[in-house]
Amino acid sequence: MTQPQAGSDCPADHDGTLRVSPSAIGAHLVGSINFDDAETTMRTAAEHLGDRLKRIPDGEVGERFHWIVFQADRLGQADGIERVGDTPIPLRMLDMRQVRLADGVRAEDLDLPPLGYADAALDSWAVFARLKREGVVPAGTRFQVSLPTPLGVVGSFVRAEDRAEFEPVYERALAAELDRILTEIPHDEVAIQWDAALEFAMLEGQTSFTGQPYEWFDDVWAGTAERLARQIDRVPADVEVGVHLCYGDVAEKHFVEPRDAEHLTRFANLVVERARRDLTWLHLPVPIERDDDAYFEPLERLAIPAETELYLGLVHREDGAEGAERRIAAARRHVSRTFGVATECGFGRAPEGTTVPLFEAHRAVTASW
Repeated sequence: MTQPQAGSDCPADHDGTLRVSPSAIGAHLVGSINFDDAETTMRTAAEHLGDRLKRIPDGEVGERFHWIVFQADRLGQADGIERVGDTPIPLRMLDMRQVRLADGVRAEDLDLPPLGYADAALDSWAVFARLKREGVVPAGTRFQVSLPTPLGVVGSFVRAEDRAEFEPVYERALAAELDRILTEIPHDEVAIQWDAALEFAMLEGQTSFTGQPYEWFDDVWAGTAERLARQIDRVPADVEVGVHLCYGDVAEKHFVEPRDAEHLTRFANLVVERARRDLTWLHLPVPIERDDDAYFEPLERLAIPAETELYLGLVHREDGAEGAERRIAAARRHVSRTFGVATECGFGRAPEGTTVPLFEAHRAVTASW
């Protein structure tokens, strides 16, 4: 894509002030946004970032406010599954306790309840479609549905001893949710994003609160990459599919600070190599303090197709457009291809009142698609 040049056709801010064309093209919203309902999320995103976005998510509202935590409660409803421990671990309306197979129960015999992703997506799709008909959402914009990888849920909320047996059962259940979404929503109107976070806890050698490894397989690089590639390939070729790579976002902190983008680059290359279908977009996080060459240098080895959109998560609410510009400049010294911008992760748990300024920071450092 040709970069826009400064001049009379430079993009303008909302107040009409012309500015030099930025070096990033377009923006991406990772998923969670700190509004209470999907319609507010979509209307606000369209108003402030409409010509910068190819896709708009619903903000992961309701029980999805803390990413996958609600899955523990969903799984705990199934006959044959018990919660670990006698005392709930509350997180607002949720219980964060892990689940386990009841004594004598085989995972293959379980009948899991609805996981909630299809119901939420279809409810939000109805809102999105209406806003599109009303002209609020631009005509070419797709509805983005963000899903966790099965590895993320199983590794986080299933007791270590049961993970290997439970994984295929959960994977089939999540695949059924995806199939229902893609049956109900036209393929040219939807985009699927797979969120990969626990993968990086495994790749960085982190252990759970029990002191046990998260992974239940031997080759962590091959095992995580093959599993994510399998989810990418579940999405039909006529549906856009993207990947959000993540180092966690509990209380706006990573579970480990990446030394640089080496593991992100290596993992992305492995996943793209193993996937049979094309990846529409890839999102990579950039910590707020990293505007140095050392962080971005590994991206010189990123081997994704030219057609795959690249988004760097370098917009932070704490330093807005100014900080994003510094990180864009550092990235440009090592990334020769066109890229867009995003936040590191979703911001569904960011302080109230920070969303619109964050949207405007995205807008200030990007040109429209």
